[in-house]
This record gives sequence, C-alpha cells and structure tokens, in this order.
Amino acid sequence: MEQKHIPTRTLTGLALLTAIVVVLQLLGSFIRFGPFSISLVLIPIVVGAALYGAAAGAWLGFVFGLVVLLSGDAGAFLAVNPLGTVLTVLVKGALAGFCAGLVYLIFARPGKNEMPAVVCAAIVAPVVNTGVFLLGCLLFFLPTVSEWGAAMGFESVGRYMIFGLVGGNFLFELLFNIILCPVIVRLVKIGKKA
Repeated sequence: MEQKHIPTRTLTGLALLTAIVVVLQLLGSFIRFGPFSISLVLIPIVVGAALYGAAAGAWLGFVFGLVVLLSGDAGAFLAVNPLGTVLTVLVKGALAGFCAGLVYLIFARPGKNEMPAVVCAAIVAPVVNTGVFLLGCLLFFLPTVSEWGAAMGFESVGRYMIFGLVGGNFLFELLFNIILCPVIVRLVKIGKKA
C-alpha cells in the first residue's frame, strides 16, 4: 500500500491554523452576544478548508469542537445530556469545515479569481455550524431549551432558538467570515508566490 506524502508546507500551515483555532476559541469564549460565545474560529477553519481542502477543514472544525468541550463553553448543555453535547459540538465543527472545503472546491476556478469560492465557503461554514447546533438542540435538548425560552419570556421555543440562542451570534459570525476570509486567503496566496 502506497503512503501519501503530505508536503511540509501543508503540515506547517495546518499546525499554525490549528494553533490559531485553539487560541481564537479560548479568546472568543469571553466575547458573548446573548447566552453563548461567538465563533471567531470559523475564519481559520474556512481559510484552512480553502487552502488545504475539505479534510483539513474537517480537522480544524473538529479541533474547534474539542476546545469548546474542554474549555467548558458547552457546560450548560453537558449538564443536561453529555453524549448529545459531545456529538453536537464535534459534528457541527467538523461538518462546518468539511462543507466549507467542498463548497470552495466546487466553485474555485484555478488560475482565475477564486474569491467568489472563498466567499461561498465563508457563508457555508456559519450556516452549517449554526444549523447543526439548532438540530442538536431539537434532538437532545428540546425540553431544556423550551424552559430557557419560557424563562426569558419567549412564547415559542422556535422563536427563542432563532432570536435568543443564535440570532446575533450567527449574523456576527457570517459578517466577519464574509469580510475576513477572502482577504486572508488572498494574502496567504500572495505570500506563497513570493
């Protein structure tokens, strides 16, 4: 069986992005809009997915999920359903990175302007991340989330989930991804040519 050789530049890039994911998630846990912290981490995940592929995006997303679990940022959910929390957190991160990489691959045109592909990947990452989070809430935490919503004065759990849990965070993450990901990918590609 033939082994694949991963170039040193790719390994170095992934190691650097992995470290950035860890640091950004730990710092991001202090910045909150609503009850949960924002995910600045999606930016290096999208950058890694665009530069190194969907598997790299999945790895970076998995690391993001692992840091969320280890930092205690998912503590409110861990107390309710540990297995559901671990599954939701790890899957949402890994799937957001993987899907960002796939979307980039689908839309990228080598040798031409690849920025529309980066923008598409930057949109997909927070959509998948938030979508899987909401799905996890429905599957594993609906009674608890319903109680949280009622305590905050929301008349329906759906309204609370959209406006109370994810609304502001999602818009912030989406906006920052769309603005910063194309710029960072472009700078890295310019640096590779130098």
